[in-house]
Amino acid sequence: MLHENFLMWFLIYAFAMMVVGWYVTRHQKTGEDFILGGRKLPMLLTLGSTVGTMVGTGSSIGAVSFGYSNGWAGMLYGIGGATGILLTAWLFAPVRKMRFMTMSEEICYYTGGSRIVKNLVALLIFLASIGWLGAHILGGGLYLAWAANIDITTAKIIIAVGFIFYVGIGGYKAVSWIDTLQSIVLFLGFIVLAVVSVSYVGGWDTIVAKTDPQAFTLFGIGKLGLLPAISLSIVIGIGVLATPSYRQRIYSAASTRAIRQSFVITGLLYMGFSFLPAIIGMATRVMDPTLDNPSFAFLYATNALPYVLAMVVLIAGMSANLSSGSSDAIAGVSIILRDIYTMVTGKMPPPEKAINLSRVFLLCVITLALIFALTSNDIIGYITKMISMIMSGMCVTVLLGKFWLRFNWQGCIAALLGGSLTSLAVILSPEWSKALGNPVIPALSVSLVAAVVVTLLTPQNKLSREEVLKIITDERENSSHAPHSEITPVRSAE
Repeated sequence: MLHENFLMWFLIYAFAMMVVGWYVTRHQKTGEDFILGGRKLPMLLTLGSTVGTMVGTGSSIGAVSFGYSNGWAGMLYGIGGATGILLTAWLFAPVRKMRFMTMSEEICYYTGGSRIVKNLVALLIFLASIGWLGAHILGGGLYLAWAANIDITTAKIIIAVGFIFYVGIGGYKAVSWIDTLQSIVLFLGFIVLAVVSVSYVGGWDTIVAKTDPQAFTLFGIGKLGLLPAISLSIVIGIGVLATPSYRQRIYSAASTRAIRQSFVITGLLYMGFSFLPAIIGMATRVMDPTLDNPSFAFLYATNALPYVLAMVVLIAGMSANLSSGSSDAIAGVSIILRDIYTMVTGKMPPPEKAINLSRVFLLCVITLALIFALTSNDIIGYITKMISMIMSGMCVTVLLGKFWLRFNWQGCIAALLGGSLTSLAVILSPEWSKALGNPVIPALSVSLVAAVVVTLLTPQNKLSREEVLKIITDERENSSHAPHSEITPVRSAE
């Protein structure tokens, strides 16, 4: 493939997508328009955006590389992601009616309106958004380094700069339109690549003959191990259940029905899609069993395609990384705009300045994510460690908060600390890491026990959830009549 041609066609394609983004958002006026699409996104746009995010970095780079190394274990990313999005649809779609703007508002609602929780969660989910965006910069950098034959560090910097323009032009509504267009191309591209790559190496019988039989066990458990396989599926599922960018879709959808329909369809599509990365990975291993970095397996597989088709698949895959990351970038900006700005100034930014401030904050978010991405070249390792450290306690918090009215802010802090400290302990122990695959199972267990015990040993919340919701809404709308509380709930600026 001519590397110059790839760069040229990708830049043309990216420019076309930016024009689409500008056109559909040229009349937006407020910060809520920029980061939530005016809360009016219909089911089809939410569906396209969600599919575009899920069939992104993890699927194209991570799951294929896992299939290259572990056979049918490449399905685990899709199984975990599909389970996570289906559970999110069933359990959390109804929070749309609360009109939350960020995940910290939602968790604050569950924990009695504690300002401590709101500020702590805001910082944690900000880190989570930056972590996910860093994963997409990493994935896009791997794409670009391979396809354009440039240094990977340079490639990551180019991708980060691309995000600034890609997201900054139109905000969340533009991202949703672009995701929808790109998800169609990428889905078709994966199907074609799976079929052609199997044919290219001589058919399915050839793959079976040249692949470790353990890789052909159910979900590759014989090669990967039962506990690591379960851990990977759980950690990916948690990555959907407790990740800010998926909550962003709930908050921005036109209705609860729209978000639930779009998430269910996405989950079913993604469940069926989960076979494709594993097949592509195994076919690529037959093509070349000596790849230094399995993360390049998806990119190497495009050698099986005719030149024009390979170009289309590569460009669509590259765009999927941008689309996936753009949602996390928007989530990060919304946290700064709604939570961190309010934490510092005591009030929401003026509506007329919100869009310009959002673009400034976007630059900060992408710069921090680039720093994260420069520390790793391993997609699956990066994602699983980041989720275990930050998201395990968050997952326990949202589940207990949703279904246990007794849950309080002390229990929330115990859950967050328990998950993070347990994850860190496992990561620092090579023996535990090898046995478990990743820290998510012990992190969830310790987080859950800590949350329940501390909640039962501490006082109940003094405010009802209806009162807390009013306080949160008043603060967001810069109202000045929110009540005060002895447990320092979120209060509006006066």
